Amino acid sequence: MDKPGLLTTAYYLNIAGIGFGLLAAIPGLIDFIYTVPPKSSGKKRAAQHGIINVTMLLIFTSAFFYRRNTDINHYILLLIETIGAALLGVAGWMGGTLVYRNQIGIDHRYANAGKWNAEYFDQQNGAVVVATNDELKVNAMKLLHFKNKRIVLARTDQRYVAFDDKCTHRGGSLADGSLACNTVQCPWHGSQFDVITGMLKAGPATEGIHVYEVKETEDKVMVVL
Repeated sequence: MDKPGLLTTAYYLNIAGIGFGLLAAIPGLIDFIYTVPPKSSGKKRAAQHGIINVTMLLIFTSAFFYRRNTDINHYILLLIETIGAALLGVAGWMGGTLVYRNQIGIDHRYANAGKWNAEYFDQQNGAVVVATNDELKVNAMKLLHFKNKRIVLARTDQRYVAFDDKCTHRGGSLADGSLACNTVQCPWHGSQFDVITGMLKAGPATEGIHVYEVKETEDKVMVVL
C-alpha cells in the first residue's frame, strides 16, 4: 500500500475502538443484570445484543493483531473488518430497539414510574413491610425486589395495591409504565391492567396479572407474599 499514514491511523483507531467498546460493555452489563426485565422479550434481545457485540470486538481484536504482521494481505484485513462493521451495525440496531421499543434506560420519573424508586428485601414470605403509609403520592409506584420475583407497590386514589411487575404479553416492566384511574399501562406495547383485581383491560396481552394482598396500618404498608 502506498499510503502508510492511513494504515497507521487505522491501527490506532482500531485500538481506540476496542478500548471504548470494552468501556461501553460495563454499563451494558449493568443494564442487562439490573434494568432489563427478567424473562421478557427485552431480556432475550439484550442477550443477543451482548453476544453480537462481544463477537464484533473479538473480530476487531483479531484484525488488530493481524495488522501487526509484517506481511499482511490487505484484502483479508478488509474482509475481517467488513464483517466486524456489519456486526456493529446489527448490534447498534438492536441497541436502538432496546431503547425505543423496550425503553431500557428511558427516564420515566416524571410519571412517578416505580423503576426509579426501587428497594430490595431479604424476607421472602409472610407480611413484609415495604413502605411507610405516606411514602408514595397518588398514582406513584415503587418496585420491590425479592429473591425470585419483582412486585410493584402502587398508591391509587383509594388505597395501596401490589401486583406483579411482569406484563403478561412480552414481559415488560409495569413499574416502568404509568398509573391512572386504577389502571397500569405497560410501556412496551400499551397493555392495560386493573391494579386492584389484576384483570386485563386492554391488549395486546390476553391475560391479567397477579395481585397481592396489601395491609395498611397508621404508619406502615405491608405486602403479603
